Amino acid sequence: HTRFRNVTGVQTCALPISAVLVAVIALTLARPAAAQDWTEFVSPEERFTVTFPGQPTVTETTWVSQYGVTLPARLYSGASGQSRYSVLAVDYNPVERLLTERSRGFAALDLAIHEYGTGYWKTDVRSATLWAASTFLSREGRITSLLASLTEVVQGLVLQIANTDGSSTHVSIYMHENVLIIAEATVPKGYPAPIIFQQSIGWLDAQGRRIRYLGVYHNEPNDPRSEEHTSELQSRFGISYA
Repeated sequence: HTRFRNVTGVQTCALPISAVLVAVIALTLARPAAAQDWTEFVSPEERFTVTFPGQPTVTETTWVSQYGVTLPARLYSGASGQSRYSVLAVDYNPVERLLTERSRGFAALDLAIHEYGTGYWKTDVRSATLWAASTFLSREGRITSLLASLTEVVQGLVLQIANTDGSSTHVSIYMHENVLIIAEATVPKGYPAPIIFQQSIGWLDAQGRRIRYLGVYHNEPNDPRSEEHTSELQSRFGISYA
């Protein structure tokens, strides 16, 4: 047994030293176990990375764009305790073809068609992040903040929602290489913002390499996206490889 005394020298308690050692070892082992739950998830196809609590569940789904086009999407979801995490990745690449086909037989409204695209496909791409943010207006709860954001210098939006049960939802929305990314985390009342999840979003190039833009990246449909223009994009955006 070991005995503990306070500063006056009065004996206060006695514990078996083995019990103290067991408690210290338990605390030491518990911390790495919790940290190991969080791992970096990489999606080369959708060209993003994010830190998830374990391996996410993958669900094939769809997304309807502002101009009514149904697009393929993939939902990655996971949980840690009472907190829930998800990333929805929506492929906007079919928008040009689908809206162009839908508008066949209709004359162009004006000479600015080059800017808005046949069937407004370019407008649909440009407005993707704002359209995604607007879908949260119909949810229960109250949007308490809506701010512009940059992650790895890719432009986007972040929202915070106070839910009716006291929990809070934190949303990050970005558009990178024609893929809409909606990262969403809901944590119980009194919990801090899910910073690890929110700030872990990163981007990949066509070869699956982690990149960071040195200048602000906008997902602009008028920019060339084929591989032969890689050097031009590197020059314009100052791409660096992590």
